[in-house]
Amino acid sequence: MESATPLKLAEVRGKKAKANSELEALIAETAKLWRKAHLDYDQSKYVVERVRRLLELAPPPKRRRVVERLSREEVERLLEAAYRLNPRKPVYGLMLKTLFYTGCRVSEFVFLRAQDLHLDGEAPHIYVHKAKKDSVRYVPLLPALAQELRLHLAGRTRGYLFESNRHDRYSARAIQKLIQAAAREAGIPKRVYPHLLRHSVAQILLDRGMPLEQLQKFLGHQDPKTTQIYAESSLAQVGESYRRVWG
Repeated sequence: MESATPLKLAEVRGKKAKANSELEALIAETAKLWRKAHLDYDQSKYVVERVRRLLELAPPPKRRRVVERLSREEVERLLEAAYRLNPRKPVYGLMLKTLFYTGCRVSEFVFLRAQDLHLDGEAPHIYVHKAKKDSVRYVPLLPALAQELRLHLAGRTRGYLFESNRHDRYSARAIQKLIQAAAREAGIPKRVYPHLLRHSVAQILLDRGMPLEQLQKFLGHQDPKTTQIYAESSLAQVGESYRRVWG
């Protein structure tokens, strides 16, 4: 007797594939039954859980996530290319350098203000006030970057840290386009986007010995499990290097 073939989703992550036609038919039949029974949200959740238990369905084992990143060499090429994009506007390079070294989300970066910089003293830092879930944090700045930002502001103490020609903030889309242009100029074939810089600095810091709890504070993660992803990714890269040595 031929065994039944389990239904499979045709969905693949990152692609807009349609679900298997058999599965679509099953969904339609299920919706018809639930509509007839007038199930509300909580009742439908209860039904799903009960069916899973009856069929003894268990979630698949968790796979380690490998976070996409740029290597240090790729980051250097990207930043150098950003400075070359428009020699009359070296601020483009400084913008990407600041985005990378602060590990800011682009949604945080575009709201940084001149008054958020604290450049005097032995520990220059920047105040990130538009962080996720209304949280705030202080991010350290390298002395060389702090000096470059000081020269950029030229005594200005108010307004956005980086302003457009209209003295308004840059949009997240504008930053994305800038990064894409710099990646093309640098000859980096992979897809480069703002959050990739955040992933990259996090992974580099972890690989260079920053403790996980400090990395969590630097990135502004409220849940340590989010930061743990970078540790898992780092372990995956260690394993890859180890196999390469003995391969």
